[in-house]
Amino acid sequence: MPTHAPFIPVQPPRTADWVPGWRGLFGERLRNTIYGWPEPAFDEFYRKRRILGFTVHIVTDPDMVERVLLGNKENYLRPRIAQRILSPLIGNGLLSAEGEDWKKQRRIVAPTFAPGAVAKMSATIAAVAARQTGDWLRGTIRTDMACAATDATMHIIADTLFSSDARLTTRAAGEHIDNLVLASGQARISTILGLQDLDISPVMARARRGRVYLRSTLTALVRERGPTGGADDFFGGLIRSLYEQFPAAQAEALAVDNAITFYVAGHETTANALAWTMYLLAAQPWLQEEARAEAVMALDGDIETLADRLPLLRQILDEALRLYPPAPRFDREAQTADQLGNAEIAAGDLISLWPWVMHRHRKLWDNPDAFDHTRFATDAKARLHRFQYLPFGGGQRVCVGARFAIVEALIILAHWLAARRFSLPADFVPYPMGTVTLRPKGGMWLQMEPI
Repeated sequence: MPTHAPFIPVQPPRTADWVPGWRGLFGERLRNTIYGWPEPAFDEFYRKRRILGFTVHIVTDPDMVERVLLGNKENYLRPRIAQRILSPLIGNGLLSAEGEDWKKQRRIVAPTFAPGAVAKMSATIAAVAARQTGDWLRGTIRTDMACAATDATMHIIADTLFSSDARLTTRAAGEHIDNLVLASGQARISTILGLQDLDISPVMARARRGRVYLRSTLTALVRERGPTGGADDFFGGLIRSLYEQFPAAQAEALAVDNAITFYVAGHETTANALAWTMYLLAAQPWLQEEARAEAVMALDGDIETLADRLPLLRQILDEALRLYPPAPRFDREAQTADQLGNAEIAAGDLISLWPWVMHRHRKLWDNPDAFDHTRFATDAKARLHRFQYLPFGGGQRVCVGARFAIVEALIILAHWLAARRFSLPADFVPYPMGTVTLRPKGGMWLQMEPI
């Protein structure tokens, strides 16, 4: 078998050393959370900083991360400042809730994403992917695969969770989601001060319009269905369970909040993972051919077990999630004093966890900026610290839809690879853009041609 030089995928520029924290409130650092990271961050496991009056501990040591997310999890909750950013946009659904409210909501939604339930969704996922590839033009064309990924995942979320409601797959809905995601990832001064509704910037104005559109649309869906939930789908079961456990007004609000959460997060993160995986495959045609052969063979079998018969493609997807984690950062706030390693943590301190940095840390990975899917071969994956690889978070708040996202991505990738060959145009270089998620700025423009 021929050997190939390691492929080094794109990333934003780094700086030689740390810069003052206030720099993150302006310019490219405000727009892109993964821009300008200092080189020392990829060699050290801990850094304490003061940013606008906040004490922030940047933690990338897996043992310290494990204590935050698991060992002493009750002491580290979602920060109040994050609530200030997220709650006006997506309410108090599973993503932003804490305490007993979070536990109740998690128990309600968890059965939908159990392995057996996800397997039963495979046929619906495959039908969307097959319909999409059947509509592709036959010639050699340049295509935005980020857009194709979004189209596929939006239709899959609508079909699997919301009984194919057409209001959830319109172009307007997609644009409003984009605006919400962009605003959610920016640490704007107005948001920090709790004045985001007075922020007249175009970014925040578009986000407010997106919030109004999505809340009004999904409130209409909830009210049309009523307390009985209507259709026997995820959304119907969610509504029924919420009305059984909460007062009517609160149940309606939580139904809307969770609809927004699963609708937005349920397609955005998987769409980005698909776009980055296709970039990595397009840039390595020999690997793409191996993955295509596996996909073609696997598609000739039981659809419910398709995702489990794609071991090579799963390794490639896992490596894509390492290099381009769906959520490049997440934070916690200490409720009481604690100690992480040698670091003293005070009540109110912020713990900033960065999969973007951990996944490229030189003490955790060999040649971390290079693509190497064999890191996730069965034996190698078993040797990883369970808190050094966090594409879906970790601990009790690990993403409830992680299994769904993996199965969905693998089924879509298998259909795409079996239908077309993809290459990277000579004049195109993708640019990673970190907000609350990690997307390719301006799209993922690949050359697509018949097999």
